[in-house]
Amino acid sequence: MKVKKSNMIICKISNILEKTYNNKVMSTLDHFASFYRIYECGYKEPILVSGVDGVGTKLRLAIAFKKYGVIGEDCFAMCANDVLCHGALPLFFLDYLACGKLDSSIVEKIVQGIAISCKKTNTCLIGGETSEMPGIYKKNDYDIAGFCVGIVEKNNLVDGKKLIKNGDILIGLPSSGIHSNGFSVIRNIFSAEDFMKSFQEKPFYETLLIPTKIYHYPIHALLKEFIIHGLAHITGGGISENLYRIIPENLSAVVEKKKIPIQPVFNYIKKRGNLSEYKMWNTFNMGVGMIIVVSFQDKYSILDKLHFLGEKPFIFGTIVKGNKKVFLK
Repeated sequence: MKVKKSNMIICKISNILEKTYNNKVMSTLDHFASFYRIYECGYKEPILVSGVDGVGTKLRLAIAFKKYGVIGEDCFAMCANDVLCHGALPLFFLDYLACGKLDSSIVEKIVQGIAISCKKTNTCLIGGETSEMPGIYKKNDYDIAGFCVGIVEKNNLVDGKKLIKNGDILIGLPSSGIHSNGFSVIRNIFSAEDFMKSFQEKPFYETLLIPTKIYHYPIHALLKEFIIHGLAHITGGGISENLYRIIPENLSAVVEKKKIPIQPVFNYIKKRGNLSEYKMWNTFNMGVGMIIVVSFQDKYSILDKLHFLGEKPFIFGTIVKGNKKVFLK
């Protein structure tokens, strides 16, 4: 990450990044770009899978309550979960951090949040950029985007449009909460005072700022033993839009809403905002962070494996013949 304001900042960030490195990283922060030895990864027909994402207006809440580490954790999680949807192992991660006025302590906390998440998935945080733009951002404004590059063997690439079949089932993995979508709606409903009020025995903002869950380990554990037909990371647009992206043209998905363990925070938002069912289900994940599409014959084995891994999976839908639609019943 190039930080021109202070060598001390570069030194601190460099120390954070180097703790995520492995022997495939060749570059340092003194270089203008990052180097990674892909030829040592051991793949026969390697496919690089890349993803980019940000944190959205969840940033406003995190900045207001000085929870800067959450910004970094969410940025990584949103990118890594997207790459995961194609069965890829993340190799390295870069970030772009923009602000109005650089505060070295805040930057350090954000980068530390990214690094913590990178370490959890053995991903190298190998570079990025920090940009101070007072003409664009106000003094206390921060924005972030992340870039994740992963790798998968060509024959193991997960592509729902090619693999999903009639009769397959939908298994959901719970979200940790709101994740990083729907905060523009939330901020229109609740005031600054509302965020401080108690919700489930703690300030409401703490529930909203729970970091996005990373699904790396349970999914890769399944990929080692089973054929996964499709994976969908539930982000903006909710279940309908994200599941739609992976369904073949001649099939549809039937989602049974009553089988989803909807977390109390979603009901609270719906009630306080007087939001319609349509608005809720097309804005929020509603408790589903990742959808796994698998063969009906494998469902019990996969459920057993997920329970063994400490997950709380649930079956909540099926794939049927149709013309590429998602039905929420």
